[in-house]
Amino acid sequence: MGLFFLQVSSINSSANYLPIGIQLIFAIGFIGTMMGLTHWFGPKRNTAEKLQNFESGIEIKGNARQPMAIKYFLVAILFVLFDVEVIFFYPYAINFRGLGWHGFLAVIMFVALFLAGFIYILKKGALDWED
Repeated sequence: MGLFFLQVSSINSSANYLPIGIQLIFAIGFIGTMMGLTHWFGPKRNTAEKLQNFESGIEIKGNARQPMAIKYFLVAILFVLFDVEVIFFYPYAINFRGLGWHGFLAVIMFVALFLAGFIYILKKGALDWED
């Protein structure tokens, strides 16, 4: 019986993970060394053709650095905001019986605050695309 416990404790000792750690260190070192050597010894010929943007074989038309409408970013931020709101419903859905009426009222208040924010967004015209 005592031998069994001795055997189990030796299976889970940290010394058994030493080879994995050494292999990980050597792998990271090898990758870093190879990347450094290729950067150091590799050819560096920056021609005009190499420095030109490649856009899937399509000829370049105009400047890619044109300003975009803020509406795209605003819709993306609003999507993230309301998407995160849904994430907060998950713990309530799991524990709704244990939380009782206090939890229900907290969720109702949470939804009311987000609806107030959504109504504010609509009143300000943040989702109107007509310019």
